[in-house]
Order: sequence, then structure tokens, then C-alpha cells
Amino acid sequence: MERLTASVPIDVAHFTDPGCPWAWSASPAHAVLRWRYGDALRWRLVMIGLTERAEQYVARGYTPAGQALGYMRFRRYGMPFAAAPRRRIGATGRACRAVVATRLLDPPREEHVFRALQLGMFTDGLVLDDDADIARALERVNGLDVRAVLAALGDPEVERRYEADRAEARTAAGSATELQGKAARTDGPVRYTAPSLVFQADGRRLEAGGFQPVEAYDVVVANLDPALPRRDPPDHALDVLRAAPFALATAEVAAVLARGNDAPDRGAAEAQLIELVAAGDAVREAAGDGALWSAS
Repeated sequence: MERLTASVPIDVAHFTDPGCPWAWSASPAHAVLRWRYGDALRWRLVMIGLTERAEQYVARGYTPAGQALGYMRFRRYGMPFAAAPRRRIGATGRACRAVVATRLLDPPREEHVFRALQLGMFTDGLVLDDDADIARALERVNGLDVRAVLAALGDPEVERRYEADRAEARTAAGSATELQGKAARTDGPVRYTAPSLVFQADGRRLEAGGFQPVEAYDVVVANLDPALPRRDPPDHALDVLRAAPFALATAEVAAVLARGNDAPDRGAAEAQLIELVAAGDAVREAAGDGALWSAS
């Protein structure tokens, strides 16, 4: 498969948090962007840090049962969710610090760590302010020194970088994101909601705030650089799995396979994936109410 690059890549700041179900539900659209544009998009994670203390969520009325019931409503977007209530409500700040710690200790695995924490949150029912649960989530990242990441959570440089992320995320006042009603103000300044994407190239800046369809992202990219290389959808699910940096959910594979503005066909994608597993070309892993798929 060809490697897509650009002489001047478009920078993409991804404002997000491993505890946000909207961010998890946007994964199919982001998988399409990565397929279409490859290295022509230069991604950067910015941790929002939605909460520092579980009591912040409890004060807003969050309960384990209510959270699990809320996740059921997100299933319409296709990503897998577990319905079992977790043992208690947790804050997200410590998991965000784990992402930042990985950025400093092992940069190539930062995105993998973020993905693993999302899986722990939404498909395994983990509590992401508990270090043992964070470790359980991170164990799925091959080659990661989980102990080193946990040991760095209290490091002053990690804290400084994390606070810099939080401050950057809280600069949405007067932005296009706020104009669309996709910003929030939960702890002071107006902030970007997950999963806001801010695209920048040649001094130009365009925002796709909060949860957006893939068409919104594609319009932004096309306007920033009409000459950017753009890969067509693949012919088969195996092409998607081979190009992916980690195991994908059925909805992500279906989104990449979709052509034009056609709606993704999850049933057809799952049928292809099942055939791949039967042929020994792919592996299926149960996750929440769905599955993750990877090339063998």
C-alpha cells in the first residue's frame, strides 16, 4: 500500500479525553481520515482533563448505573460499549497524565496508550483514576513499560505538560467551536469538547469542534490543501486491518470501506471480517457489545 505524505503536512490538534464517550464514538470518522490522508495529517493529542476528582461527576448526578445506561445510547454510532455498571465513578485526570507521561517516555506509543485507556473505560468498565486499573488498560500496549508510565504520573515535568494541555484546551472562547455550540464551560474558561479537531496549515486555522461527521472533516482538509494526496476506499476489509496501527472495531472498518457519502455498511464489513477470521487472516477479540479485529 502506498504511503501518503505531503510536502507540508496539515497539523491536527486533537482535543480529547479518554473518559469521553463522544470521543470514543468519533473513532470511525478519525479512522477514515487516517486512511485517506495518512502522514499528510500530523496528529497531536491535547488532553482536556475533564475532571480531577470523582466527586465532580458525583456532584453532577453521575452514578454507575446512569453512566452505563448513557453508554447504551451511544451504541447507535457503532463503537462497542459494555453495559455493566463499573464499581464506582472515576475522574479522568490521572488517565490523561498517563497519556502525557507516555508522550515524554515513549512518544511512538502515545496514541496506543490513549486507545488502550478508551478501551478500558468503555469496554472493560475500568476506573481510570485507579492506578491498578490504568495498568490493566495499558497492558494491551505491546512493548510499553507500564511501570515506568505509572511511576511518572507524579513527575513535575509530566504535571507541567499536562497543565499545558489543559490550558490549551481551555482557549475556545470566541472560536468557531463555541459558535456552533460545541464548546463547554464546566470549570472556568470556555474549553474545547472532545473530540474537537483543529487543523492548521500555512498560517490558516480551521476548526471542527466536538463530535462531527467525517464529511465535516473532509471539507476542512480539502479547503486547507486541495492538492493533498487522498487515498480511495480500499476494496476489502483486510486492507483496512493491515494499515491500522491497532485493532479496529467493526464500525471503524465499515467507515473506511464506505464510498463517497454512502452510509457505512456494518453488516457487510462484519461479514468480510468473519470470513477473514475463518481463513486465518484476522483475529477477533470480543469487546463490550461488539468486537475488535486485527490482521493475523
